[in-house]
Amino acid sequence: MRVLRTFSLWCAALACVVALVLVTQSDAGSVQRRIAHLEALVKCPACDDISVAQSNATSAVAVRHEIAQRVRDGASDSQILTSLESTYGTSILLSPSTSGIGSLLWLVPVGALIAMIVAGLRLARRR
Repeated sequence: MRVLRTFSLWCAALACVVALVLVTQSDAGSVQRRIAHLEALVKCPACDDISVAQSNATSAVAVRHEIAQRVRDGASDSQILTSLESTYGTSILLSPSTSGIGSLLWLVPVGALIAMIVAGLRLARRR
């Protein structure tokens, strides 16, 4: 019974995280929020592991201007990120890509989570 209660709490926490992600995505509607969101995803080319939004390096300022211009020109987020990747390389993004080999970095934790849920359900059924 205790395992089932713990499992329920974890499911509730996961539902809260998913809801938070969905609410956050809908807030990126305005142009300034969209620009800020993209700037937070892109790494400063001259810095170590900080976004262009956090850096005042010349290259970071140039990338911020490029992002703002492309947003105003009507490019989609994926078009902007793909363009930056082609210019600066795949390491320009702070989070891994969701295509190609980068998709494994997203799928492995999801698979592990599913495996833990299945194991928790089986353990609860045995008891």
